[in-house]
Amino acid sequence: MGRLTDRTAIVTGAGVGIGAATARRLASEGAQVVLADIDLAGADKVAADIREQGGDAIALPFDLADEVSIKKLIDDTLAHYGKVEVLFNNAADTRPAVLENDGPAMDLPIEIWDRTFLCNARGTFLAIKYALPALIASGRGAIINTSSGAALLGDVARTAYASAKAAVNTLTLYVATQYGKQGITCNVVSPGMVPTENSRANQPEMIKAVVRHHLTPELGYSEDIAAMVALLASDEGRFVTGQILRIDGGVTKAFAHVADNREQFEAHCSANWGTI
Repeated sequence: MGRLTDRTAIVTGAGVGIGAATARRLASEGAQVVLADIDLAGADKVAADIREQGGDAIALPFDLADEVSIKKLIDDTLAHYGKVEVLFNNAADTRPAVLENDGPAMDLPIEIWDRTFLCNARGTFLAIKYALPALIASGRGAIINTSSGAALLGDVARTAYASAKAAVNTLTLYVATQYGKQGITCNVVSPGMVPTENSRANQPEMIKAVVRHHLTPELGYSEDIAAMVALLASDEGRFVTGQILRIDGGVTKAFAHVADNREQFEAHCSANWGTI
């Protein structure tokens, strides 16, 4: 018996990356998983893999920018499984055409700002809005929203993306406050950089440079985020709500100069106390 046996979970943006890894993890914990993605073929493939492993999963089309599509996802899930107990809002508009034009505030096209908020903030809100009645009816509903470390720190680019994710952080606090007494937990997972397998293989120097600023010896994997989502979705996470959980190797917990001083620090420690 898994921690999520007989629970129904919706995972948006489930065709690749964190969404796909989380769908697989929730299914391995016993959940019936609805994989929602604008790329239905990608979600179908992951769902088929889950079923081949003995899990229960279906794929449904989902457009984060379309309110009708969002509501239909909830309705279709209820029609198929009869309930919803877990909602993992992972989908976001991260297309290169959007992110590459998401620059400093003075140069940011309003179309990019509006599109980013339409999907990443408004879409997340609507998914919560339409799922809440079913989540409340379940008696123990868990909402987990994917944010980003970009919403917690300043940077020179991706202004709209970070601002929209900051809106998701605040929305999470309000939903946790408003519906906690009705059995709803609502939390944020805030991943650090999670490179794809392709970038790990083809951009080792870039990965090495980024790792310098983390407190861990290597960067994370999608499965690391999935593990936290599974905990929050289960009864073991019932007392955790309204939290922004940074799953980022500590990159947002240390001063930037730590990376530059680390070699000197380690040399000092080695000379005085041996290896650390």
